[in-house]
Amino acid sequence: MLVVHGISVQYGTVVAADHVELTVDDGEIVGVLGPSGGGKTSVLRAIAGLEPITTGTIAWDGANLADTPPHRRDFGLMFQDHALFHHRDVLGNVTFGLQMRGVPHDQQVARAAQMLTLVGLSGYESRRIDELSGGEQQRVALARALAPAPRLLMLDEPLAAVDRERRDELAVELHSIIRASGTATLLVTHDLDEAFTLADSVVILDRGHVERSGTARDVWRKPGSIRAARFLGVVTELTIPIEGQTVATPWGNVSAPVGRYATAWVGFRAADLRAVPGVPAADAITGTVRATWFRGDHCVSHIDSPVGALVAISREQPLIGTIVSVTADLEAAVVIGA
Repeated sequence: MLVVHGISVQYGTVVAADHVELTVDDGEIVGVLGPSGGGKTSVLRAIAGLEPITTGTIAWDGANLADTPPHRRDFGLMFQDHALFHHRDVLGNVTFGLQMRGVPHDQQVARAAQMLTLVGLSGYESRRIDELSGGEQQRVALARALAPAPRLLMLDEPLAAVDRERRDELAVELHSIIRASGTATLLVTHDLDEAFTLADSVVILDRGHVERSGTARDVWRKPGSIRAARFLGVVTELTIPIEGQTVATPWGNVSAPVGRYATAWVGFRAADLRAVPGVPAADAITGTVRATWFRGDHCVSHIDSPVGALVAISREQPLIGTIVSVTADLEAAVVIGA
C-alpha cells in the first residue's frame, strides 16, 4: 500500500505540489486528475524518486522511502511517449528491466511471453518497434513496465499519444490488462474519460493542491470545490441565497449544503440542461440562443436567459436568435456553499 502524506515539490520559488495526500491500496487503480500544469507529473516523479520533496513522506507498507533510490523502489513507470528502444525488437524491450535485475535469460523470455500474452501481443517478439501501430507500442510499453512485477505501476498520460478515435477502446483494454495483473496502479491524466474509465478512485489536483479525492462516482457527483466542479465539466453557474435547508433554483428546490453559508454556488453540466423550441413548460426557463455547435448525436447551445448564461444540449440544432425553453435535471445539480 502506497501512502503519500503531505508532500511538496518545489522548483526554485515555484511550488508545483503543496502538501499532497493520497493512498493507493493493493490492487487499486487511483487516477490523479487535473489541468495541465496542475502538478500531476511532479507528484508522480516524486513518488518514483525522480524529484526531491521538500515536505512530507512517501511510504510503502509503512516503510519510508526517503532514502530509497528510484531503482530500488520496485515501482514500474510507463512514460507518456512510451520511451521504447527502437534499436531493440519487442522481446528486447519487454525483457529490458529483467536484464537490469540480472534475471537468467530463459526466465526473461518466459516472463516476456507471459506479459505479451497478457497485453494481446503474443507472437510479436521479433517485431521491430517502428513496425507497430501506436496502440501496439503502448501495449509493449505496458508489458515492459509489468514484466519485473512491480509493486506499483505508474502511468503518465498513457493514452496521450493515441488517436482520439482509438483512445476509448484502448482505455478499456488497458483497464482489463491492469485488472488481470492485479498490480496497484497510479495514473496521471488530464482526460476525464480516461480517468473515469480506468480509476477506482480519483484525486483532483489543481495548482499543486488536492481539490477533491474519493471514489470516481462520488467525486463526479460532489466535486467539493468550484474549481474542481469547473474542471469536471460544470459550465452553467448560478449563485443563489440559501433559505433554510434548500436552495431555490430557477427549476425548483435542491438541498442546501451543510454549513453556515449565506449563499450556494449551483452548477450544471451541459448534459443536465435540455433546450427545446417553443412555449416553456411550468418548470422551464426561456432564453435566446447566442451560439450553438453540432456534436454528432446532440447539439450544445449557449443561451442568454433572465437567470444568467446557460449551456444546454438539444437533439436538433437551433438557429442563433431562436427562443428556447430550458429544463434541468435537478438531481444532477452541483451545490457548493459559498
